[in-house]
Order: sequence, then C-alpha cells, then structure tokens
Amino acid sequence: MSQSVATIALVVADYDDAVSFYCGKLGFALLADTDMGGGKRWVVVAPAGGGAKLLLARADGMEQARHVGNQTGGRVGFFLETDDFGRDHAIYVERGVKFLEAPRHEPYGSVAVFEDLYGNKWDLIQPKG
Repeated sequence: MSQSVATIALVVADYDDAVSFYCGKLGFALLADTDMGGGKRWVVVAPAGGGAKLLLARADGMEQARHVGNQTGGRVGFFLETDDFGRDHAIYVERGVKFLEAPRHEPYGSVAVFEDLYGNKWDLIQPKG
C-alpha cells in the first residue's frame, strides 16, 4: 500500500488575499482556482519544489471564522522545508514576511518561525543534511 498526505485544508478569510500571500510572498505555485458556485472556490497552492499542497478554504460561518489564523492553538503547525535557508529567509524578509524570531541553528537544522497573513505559525527550516 502506498499512501501520502497530499493536501491540507487551511481555513482563510479571503481567497484572493491568501493567494496573494502564498504565491506572491512565499513563491508558491497556484495549482487550481475553480469556481464552485455560490461564492466558493477550489483554490490549491503548493511550494515550487513540491510536497503537500494547501487547499485554501474560505471560512464558512462564524465557527470556522474563529479559527482563521489559529488552526493549531498558537503553536507552529506548518513546516516549510528549504534547501537554502539563508536565501529563502532573505527573500521572505525582503517581501515583508513577518518573522517572530531571528534564525536559529539547532542540531536538526536552521530554522526561524514566521507568520502567514492570518497569524498561523510556520517554521522555515533547512534540515541538517
């Protein structure tokens, strides 16, 4: 049996703002943007190098809207791996991505926590070779 986690839903407040952040600031590719009717869209983005995709799902109702930006209870919930930490960190800083700390060099690799446009916490990480 072969299985993988292929796509993860990320609840967002606005499709276009989310696409602008993930594609414009983080350099993700827009893989799908399909009108589903009734104001809903199927919007999928992914890092240029592959890996799991994000389904940008606009919050539907107050319960979902309450979780935008806090889908993991305030802890880092998403991990963006890179093959060149210094390059990507510099690019993201230049593009206005908000880092919550200076880069750290840990036994497992180089890492810094940043926030997406809604406040979800991400690690930018280059694992040790």
